[in-house]
Amino acid sequence: MTVHTDPHQHAPSTTDPGYQAFWALRLGFGVLPILFGLDKFANILTEDWTRYLAGAVDDLVPGDAATAMNMVGIIEIIAGIAVLVYPRLGAPLVAAWLGGIIINLLIVGGHGDIALRDFGLMAAALVLTRLAWAYPNGLPTRKP
Repeated sequence: MTVHTDPHQHAPSTTDPGYQAFWALRLGFGVLPILFGLDKFANILTEDWTRYLAGAVDDLVPGDAATAMNMVGIIEIIAGIAVLVYPRLGAPLVAAWLGGIIINLLIVGGHGDIALRDFGLMAAALVLTRLAWAYPNGLPTRKP
């Protein structure tokens, strides 16, 4: 696999598996945090997001748990947009955010399965971070 990091070289091809993986992860980690963030206001995916918030974390933020989850939603929306617009910054932001979620879930207790899943997502966000530095943000070329 050839990775083009020199700005004077051509953009990678759509047939490059690494570039395909970059875009799949970029779209996934862009769109999904936005949807999760929006759901902090709509409560469609779960009827009560506050049950996932550790009391110790809730004590650190102003307002009640519902206000804290609304702030979480805003941060998730911003992180998703950052991945879509500038993945070199957005991907490590999402990875760090997932790390925080993991710690919060372990403090809450009883959500180890979700924390483990989020650890896998964090690892994938770190892979996206690496791919974002390996591939330019431009559009790929087409091979004849």
